[in-house]
Amino acid sequence: MDEDDPPLAMEALRAVQILNPSGEIIMPRPDHPRVICVANQKGGVGKTTTTVNLAVALALHGNRVLVVDLDPQGNASTGLNVPHHAGVPDVYDCLIDNVPLAEVAQAVEGIPNLFCVPATIDLAGAEIELVSVVARESRLQRAINGHPEKFDYVFIDCPPSLGLLTVNALCAAQEVLIPIQCEYYALEGLNQLINNINLVRQHLNPTLDVSTILLTMYDRRTRLADAVEQDVRNHFGAKVLNAVIPRNVRVSEAPSYGQSVMTYDPGSRGATSYFEAALEIAVRGVNTGGTA
Repeated sequence: MDEDDPPLAMEALRAVQILNPSGEIIMPRPDHPRVICVANQKGGVGKTTTTVNLAVALALHGNRVLVVDLDPQGNASTGLNVPHHAGVPDVYDCLIDNVPLAEVAQAVEGIPNLFCVPATIDLAGAEIELVSVVARESRLQRAINGHPEKFDYVFIDCPPSLGLLTVNALCAAQEVLIPIQCEYYALEGLNQLINNINLVRQHLNPTLDVSTILLTMYDRRTRLADAVEQDVRNHFGAKVLNAVIPRNVRVSEAPSYGQSVMTYDPGSRGATSYFEAALEIAVRGVNTGGTA
């Protein structure tokens, strides 16, 4: 595309690339299922937004994807427009009552190859109920392993805490994706998360790997964002994706319409950035046999 093409034409071209209506653009598929836990005990860093948009981007480009909403607030379910009011079969039933995951997973409307296990308010009590359950840390892992269909990606959206739900996610996953916002307190509290991941690796899940760091809410107008980006890249090296998610009003608006930014405004900067991040994750996974 020529540099003097109008922005509108560029935006339209991006939108077609992202929505992939012909199904011709295929992101590389891993040779075995990649179970990725999206975690950060800090709230408001973009965990759910990242989970939803990466899942949609990969599903639109030929991958079979399952999203497990493990946050009692149910925001990932909202973002994918999946019913999650009281009474809907949800991930709580899998964790507490051993209901098969296949019975609670719902197909996401309008996105082929994408399924979601919703979270309802029932999940809020699961932390307490799990305390007395046998093998309480591995309930989610058992549910995912017992699913008869094989997915290319399973994304687990964690609550903003380091409780038993997050521990279940860390036990079920092979990879951890940590979204980090480009803000002053970004690295504060990350040590605690890394320590917890190390504990889970030592005692419960030796194959767990922090494979991916994604910088979110990047405001290119500030020096602070640059400083945080440099800090994170110096600390985590090649684990940090080249793609960076900017502050973008479209990304924030999309959930109120029950959509990802991919379908809400596919030509926007936010959609393009998440598309680039998803492609990078897919390529890295194939190049390194599953973990980046």
